[in-house]
Amino acid sequence: MTEARGQAPAVARTRAELAAALRGGTTRAVVMTMGALHAGHLSLVREARARAGQVVVTIFVNPLQFAPAEDLDRYPRDLPGDLAALTGPDLLGAGDVVFAPEPGEMYPDGDPAVRVSAGPVGTVYEGATRPGHLDGVLTVVLKLLHLTDPDVALFGRKDVQQLAAVRGMVRDLDVPVEVVGVPTVRDADGLALSSRNAYLSAAEREQALSLSRALEAGRATAARGGGPDEVRAATRAVLDGAGVGTDYVALVDDLTFADVHAPTDGPAVLAVAATVGSTRLIDNTDVRWDR
Repeated sequence: MTEARGQAPAVARTRAELAAALRGGTTRAVVMTMGALHAGHLSLVREARARAGQVVVTIFVNPLQFAPAEDLDRYPRDLPGDLAALTGPDLLGAGDVVFAPEPGEMYPDGDPAVRVSAGPVGTVYEGATRPGHLDGVLTVVLKLLHLTDPDVALFGRKDVQQLAAVRGMVRDLDVPVEVVGVPTVRDADGLALSSRNAYLSAAEREQALSLSRALEAGRATAARGGGPDEVRAATRAVLDGAGVGTDYVALVDDLTFADVHAPTDGPAVLAVAATVGSTRLIDNTDVRWDR
């Protein structure tokens, strides 16, 4: 795991180049990204590095998960910068792979006729706001799992509904891979790292801090014995006070994403989505009740 880490990883742009770069005889981990890498992505890569002898990072802005009115065209793309960020002693080096295909390589016949359905988790919250989004995510995730053939796949818990959907797909379709959720990385002020944070003005960034503050208010309410409705109300009150455009406040089971209506023995997920200026942001935290 420590050999030649000062050297750059292989860069594969085609399926054939990827297949040629995959090594046998060692564990393999994959981290799937859309590029515009930040410290949150790199935390996934470091965790992958600790778990596997070969790490594959995919960089692909997947058109299937963007609705027509969303920001596909303006989504930041900087492959040279991403490659520089990924190369380092505890990140990628010789023997590792960056797979950065063009859409025509991933979808050679255009939009695929056969897609993966996220099922019920794809119809609520993120799925309700962005119809078809999680179907598009799971379709590309399954394709990338087939192409990279990993032992373990790592996903950030910031996109917690996506993580739940991937876990459900892997379980229901018997995909032979371990799915690991990695904790959200935050700036010192509490803002969850996101490629979309680059769209925020200074004033909007200050307003965006209401998401993490709202989650803390909800978590504190549960710790004091407040029920699910009180947790949701405390969370929403902070968002409303900040004047952001709240999309949803969800308190759900972390596997099924079904709404939680009573305190549970295990953790529930408190998730929020809000629009700050013209930028839509999401965040979440675990909520526990002392019982």
